[in-house]
Amino acid sequence: MRSFPHASGGRGLDQWFEHLIEQVSLAVDEKSVKIVLQNLAHEAGFEMFTYVSLQANTHKILSNYPEVWQQRYVDELYVSVDPIMLGLRYRSDLFAWSNTTEGRLNKQQRKFFAEAAEFGIRSGVSIPVRSGFGQMAMLTLASSEHGYAESRSITPSLAAAAVGQMHARIDILELKPRLHAPVELTPGQLTCLRWNAEGKTADDIADIEKTSAHNVRFHLKGAKRALGASTLTQAARIATILGLI
Repeated sequence: MRSFPHASGGRGLDQWFEHLIEQVSLAVDEKSVKIVLQNLAHEAGFEMFTYVSLQANTHKILSNYPEVWQQRYVDELYVSVDPIMLGLRYRSDLFAWSNTTEGRLNKQQRKFFAEAAEFGIRSGVSIPVRSGFGQMAMLTLASSEHGYAESRSITPSLAAAAVGQMHARIDILELKPRLHAPVELTPGQLTCLRWNAEGKTADDIADIEKTSAHNVRFHLKGAKRALGASTLTQAARIATILGLI
């Protein structure tokens, strides 16, 4: 993976990112955002796109990658192997990537890229952004051609601004999160978290459920940990969106 060339005429994508800002601002739901991204990706010469937003143990995702590949990605826990996703965590600048950079890949990553290539994912450009409170997002445009992305020039500041605005818009639309790995809350955790979401204190819940406040706090702490939340408010919000409570 390497840093992207700055725009200097030729086959640049600066106008494309300006168009992205305009089109996403008009989107009203998840379906319309996906249509916008798919159409714009094709306009830029890329066959596929993926938008991902990470916070704690959940992620929001929009993608037109083949469904079979998306399911394999989840089943094989490729989020911990994928060099592009690792780039989101450790890089703040946009970068081009290709499955031909074998010299810097370990065995698992070479296997990952080989399987991705079977689904037409061979090169791309990824633009990561950070929005505070530990939240990160990234837009990836992918091509079936080796090295295609590296032939395009982009002004990094414009790309980051465009993806940042897109991320803010999508966040407002409240896409349904997915968990990195399946999560199961115990009946006690679910019950206590539901009451907490209703504004009940640990003492209140203990009285209602005929248990001790210590047990209630134990269940709430476990629910926070399972959901990857830092506060009970955040835990209740994640659980509500996921349909757990």
